[in-house]
Amino acid sequence: MAISSIMSILLLYFRIQWSGNLHFAFLVWNLFLAWIPFLCALALTELQKGANSKYVLLLLFCLWLVFFPNSPYILTDLFHLTPKVDVPLWFDLVLILSFAWNGLILGYTSLFEVHAFLNKFFKKGTVWCFITGIMILSGFGIYLGRYPRWNTWDIVNDPIDLFSNIFNLLIHPLNNTRMVGVTFFFSLFLMVSYLTLSIFIQHKQNDSE
Repeated sequence: MAISSIMSILLLYFRIQWSGNLHFAFLVWNLFLAWIPFLCALALTELQKGANSKYVLLLLFCLWLVFFPNSPYILTDLFHLTPKVDVPLWFDLVLILSFAWNGLILGYTSLFEVHAFLNKFFKKGTVWCFITGIMILSGFGIYLGRYPRWNTWDIVNDPIDLFSNIFNLLIHPLNNTRMVGVTFFFSLFLMVSYLTLSIFIQHKQNDSE
């Protein structure tokens, strides 16, 4: 993942040198945010092996849950894909897809780790209910980040306005069809993609046995 992320950053560096502007520099920040849930999931996996407090594990899980939507969120950076005079459109497409790919893989890898972690404490069916709920929350998180332009740090920086906005959105869903649509279709996409990867990995594991 580090090598793949570095490749994306090198593509961006090449674009900056080519164009002489920092138009897509924000992709580095978005990729950094996608790394946080990945590192939280790895820490969760490692710490559960020792005699660590359940409160520490719970804190790590909550941090992972809060930052997880940042991983698939990079997909929405495709909205910035428009023809420009300084760089060919196809190069910008490759650039954004590279960052989006890393974001998705970081997210799904972290989700596999968390899935395995939850399996140790809950029944299989219950865990899948958790996973479904996480995907719905992620779809909603993508909406919050792309349209009202909230970010994860606002939970600390501006919690009152953030949760007030969330409350108003949830109690008036029919007045926010975009919110419903983005949440539903992104969560559906994430869930189907995760199921596909899970079935593929399980099939390969069965073959190896």
